Amino acid sequence: MIKPEIVPKRKLPRYGFHLYNERLNGRIAMIGFIALILIEFFLNHGLLLW
Repeated sequence: MIKPEIVPKRKLPRYGFHLYNERLNGRIAMIGFIALILIEFFLNHGLLLW
């Protein structure tokens, strides 16, 4: 089989289900979850009682 001499470089999209977006979403979710736990710890009750 003939291999091409020049392989084009694709720019990865910044939208949709992409590895970058999945990591970013996971990190934001972890920060939010830890913030929720800290709020509940300092208030001594759940957030839903507000």
